[in-house]
Amino acid sequence: MGTDAGSSSEQRYGHALPGLEPLDRDFGKSRGEPIDRWYIHEFLWARRGDVHGRVMEVADSGYTDYLGEGEVTRCDVLHAKPGNPLATLVGDLTTGEGIPPRAFDCIVLTQTLHLIYDVAGAIGVVRDALAPGGVVLATLPGISQISQGDRREWGDNWRFTCDSATRLFGDAFGEENVEVEVYGNVLVAAAFLYGYALEDLTEADLAHGDDDFHFLIGVRAVA
Repeated sequence: MGTDAGSSSEQRYGHALPGLEPLDRDFGKSRGEPIDRWYIHEFLWARRGDVHGRVMEVADSGYTDYLGEGEVTRCDVLHAKPGNPLATLVGDLTTGEGIPPRAFDCIVLTQTLHLIYDVAGAIGVVRDALAPGGVVLATLPGISQISQGDRREWGDNWRFTCDSATRLFGDAFGEENVEVEVYGNVLVAAAFLYGYALEDLTEADLAHGDDDFHFLIGVRAVA
């Protein structure tokens, strides 16, 4: 290519660029809290009034426990395979097997749909599992590294934008019943990819939004 591969980025481009290796390959966990958790919390906390009655969450009940504030009458934890001691339901979000229909007032579905190949089918199952007027609160990754652990266990299939999330949920719930919120900016996206943690950024860094960088997408849909 005519470029010395051993030269620094500053020599090649006139300014320093990050290196080829991230600081941390596990979403910044060695440094602190993963950056995307801040946006997940912001999205869910603003809609905590939806978390009431019978609620279903995937893998554990962590978000339901602190969002429900005594308004949750029953929380079911869904897992796709036997063996999770926290699970009260073993079921398949692709086929609906093991998931009771029209049963839930709220479904908390964070960072899950990208692991499911038939994502449109899964959103349809979520809709069918909600009681009339029930709400799903879902978050989806827009810009993220591959999760190798999830890839081995389930597959890591998709990343989303505001447009794809709006269309996928609109097809299942009706566009008038769907709200989509987008979070992030170039600094947040780059920091996350390089393995920085939440503690490395300021609240001003996190709060700035840039529609060119759909880092994390939050969806509220009503059955």
